[in-house]
Amino acid sequence: MARDVSDTTPIGARSELVEWIASGEKPREDWRLGTEHEKIPFYRADLSPVPYDGGRGIRALLEGMQERTGWAPIMEDDHPIGLADEEGGGAISLEPGGQFELSGAPLANLHDTVRETAQHLDDVKAIGEKLGIGFLTLGMSPLWTRSQTPVMPKARYRIMTDYMPKVGSLGLDMMYRTSTVQVNMDYASEADMVKKLRVSLALQPIATAIFANSPFTDGKPNGYLSIRSNIWLDTDRNRTGMMAFAFEEGFGYERYVDWALDVPMYFVKRDSTYHDVAGASFHDLLAGKLAQLPGERATHSDWANHVSTLFPEVRLKRYLEMRGADVGNLEHIVALSAFWTGLLYDEAALDGAWELVKAWSAEQREQLRADVPKLALNAHIAGRSVQDVAQDALALSRAGLQRRACLNEAGQDETRHLAYAEEIVASGRTQAERLLERYHGAWSGSVRPVFSECVF
Repeated sequence: MARDVSDTTPIGARSELVEWIASGEKPREDWRLGTEHEKIPFYRADLSPVPYDGGRGIRALLEGMQERTGWAPIMEDDHPIGLADEEGGGAISLEPGGQFELSGAPLANLHDTVRETAQHLDDVKAIGEKLGIGFLTLGMSPLWTRSQTPVMPKARYRIMTDYMPKVGSLGLDMMYRTSTVQVNMDYASEADMVKKLRVSLALQPIATAIFANSPFTDGKPNGYLSIRSNIWLDTDRNRTGMMAFAFEEGFGYERYVDWALDVPMYFVKRDSTYHDVAGASFHDLLAGKLAQLPGERATHSDWANHVSTLFPEVRLKRYLEMRGADVGNLEHIVALSAFWTGLLYDEAALDGAWELVKAWSAEQREQLRADVPKLALNAHIAGRSVQDVAQDALALSRAGLQRRACLNEAGQDETRHLAYAEEIVASGRTQAERLLERYHGAWSGSVRPVFSECVF
């Protein structure tokens, strides 16, 4: 999230929280997709991590990007911590360990996503080359320990860093050493949201499997194909997971709000100060009874910021965020967005996807979620391999993209952007497995070649 929301309007009732989510509804003709991806920077000369400060640090990278793009700086105290495209709607932000993130603008189609992502990569590589910085296309930092990983100067991350070890053993690895790609999708109504959320929750482990790309940690194989996905299983169970309640009868905006209200807060921001209230209840802030800030009452900013600290496999804000995939190269990034666009933005594809998953039980979904980080396409659910389910899901997505009939200048539709994922599933070999083959073969047991072969 590039910047915290600023809206000091007081919240008078729980119904306003429900209305906040409902305000995201859009007619089909206004649906957009927003693609986000993170990437881990490193110094090409010695493969070391990039700190914030210094003449060739993250700050210098941000300042170079500001000069090149004209985007407005996002400041915290006297530190630039991101950039905002105030016309187009995109942004650049920093994750806790220096992961450099593009939060793409809301775009009409996948062809625009390719152009946006490619332009960003051209920009960041141009500035990176001047500073001797490269960027990894992996979902996990492959070489440095957590203690070797730099820390970005953001107050909310300091609060999270103190809190994470209290609620899970891997939260700090999630914060400082992982990188993801996600796509944000619109919905037309509460019923449309519910259907899309259920389908995307059930299929999120399928996406994790297809895009598994984080097999190395601390300079060696970590035993997983997506260690990033496994890390989320022991980060903070109060705010992560498969949200089984979303499949219960009567689920909708109100039930999600009730769940979000029960998740402990991290912070309350007043002016430029982040107040550490980690573990406190939003209910108390609503009632003006928060012990750390007596008399303070919740605002719309507080709610938007709190919702941004929830991390289920699919997050509901005023749009839906698909959160299950490791980052990869340009084709990987766009294929993730293509997969979900074809499934969720075509009614027949969405119906077909629901038929594919509706008989799965909560227990089966949870087991799949637990198995996929290690097994990826070789995991099973309801007697079928993930590879088989993925083939069905990709076929539905392809048909959905064909029916969308969004053509580029060459007259090609959006199905071309699925090719990367389709090749992986057809072969049965994820990118992580291909990297492990090279590690045990041509790389002679070293992860250092990733710094030349797995870069943007």
